[in-house]
Amino acid sequence: QVQLVESGGGLTQPGGSLRLSCAASGRTFSRNHMAWFRQAEGKEREFVAASWNGGSTGYATSVKGRFTISRDNAENTMYLQMNNLKPEDTAVYYCAADLQPIASINPTEYEYWGQGTQVTVSS
Repeated sequence: QVQLVESGGGLTQPGGSLRLSCAASGRTFSRNHMAWFRQAEGKEREFVAASWNGGSTGYATSVKGRFTISRDNAENTMYLQMNNLKPEDTAVYYCAADLQPIASINPTEYEYWGQGTQVTVSS
């Protein structure tokens, strides 16, 4: 059974940092695109950052320069380092894996999803 399990969410003040982890089991995704999405209450799920299968990365404009995506293929784990967090970063964060060869930031293209982890940024 393939599973993606996120961890590392929590409550932090504006300007704080959190590191999210996404541990995969059941299969390896080292040759696949993987990404982080988030969904704030009452809003649609949106792209945050991606680690493409060629090794490059991509970021949403709103998080560029503050968030860093990485992955450890040996551990089958992906990370999202989030610095200088803002209240508008508050959301449930999901990791996802895309088995298709064409890179995409559209959440409907991703076949595997984690259960999500809550990130709350508030003073």
